[in-house]
Amino acid sequence: MLQAENWRRRPRIFAALALPQAAWMLVFFIVPLAFIFALSFSEKTGVIGHELSWTSENYLRALEPVYFRILVKSLLIAAAATVICLLIGYPVALAVAFAPRRLKIPLLLAITLPFWINIIVRTYSLIAVFRTRGYLNFVLEWFWESGNSVLQFFGMEGGGDFVPLQLLHTNAAVTLGVVYVFLPFMILPLYAAMERFDKSYLEASLDLGAGHWQTLFSVLLPLTLPGVVSGIIIVFVPALGVFFIADMLGGTDSQLIGNVIERQFLGANNLPFGAALSFILMYLTFFGILLRSLLRRRAINGDE
Repeated sequence: MLQAENWRRRPRIFAALALPQAAWMLVFFIVPLAFIFALSFSEKTGVIGHELSWTSENYLRALEPVYFRILVKSLLIAAAATVICLLIGYPVALAVAFAPRRLKIPLLLAITLPFWINIIVRTYSLIAVFRTRGYLNFVLEWFWESGNSVLQFFGMEGGGDFVPLQLLHTNAAVTLGVVYVFLPFMILPLYAAMERFDKSYLEASLDLGAGHWQTLFSVLLPLTLPGVVSGIIIVFVPALGVFFIADMLGGTDSQLIGNVIERQFLGANNLPFGAALSFILMYLTFFGILLRSLLRRRAINGDE
């Protein structure tokens, strides 16, 4: 059996293999990130200029009530969308993982099929679903009229005229739009975790007298928790900074922190303030990843 080569024995080979990746990360990630970080401590000068002064005014401005409320709303919408994705994605991933082998590839293809369509086009298509005379209200109206017809058949009076749901240009439409866009990102890591799961544990749990729900919450969920955490991070982080969904599906009261950042960079030309808002989101992301690492380390130490 081949064993992993210790990098200290052949440092030049490992250095040669690592150098292209390190150079790529340095040029296209670390250097731009350092520039944005320095920009967040700058002052705006003139129309488009800025000067590095190491001021914290941009971060203090981000804590003003108008921006703080938008940040809290963004966190709530991203969290709600992540929870909905988890509630929908977990049973879907479970069904795919336990499906017959001949059906797994078509099911995975159906899950990844939205990636073949431009994300803007997919989001724009939701307008036809959520608007007042959209497909969703058409279906609800059909059920409403069918229910009234059944009541009238038995001699009872129906419930009056159907009132369409006002979904478009609301926070609910933005939340559902985020769920629609990022749901595959939740399903795929969950499926990967369940595919590696040893299904004999489920058989042992059922043979020992545990019910299906008890087996789900006591055996399957804890052992697939890494996939759950990965899916939550993959969905929550981009959902926190997304802006085009709120632009297309939301109203004046549905703007997210990503919309504020986009306007600061492209509209107001206030690059320092936009950089500070961007790094606040990054700090929140780093905090979530750090919390995940601490919980994982605690779980490993507890098992030991």
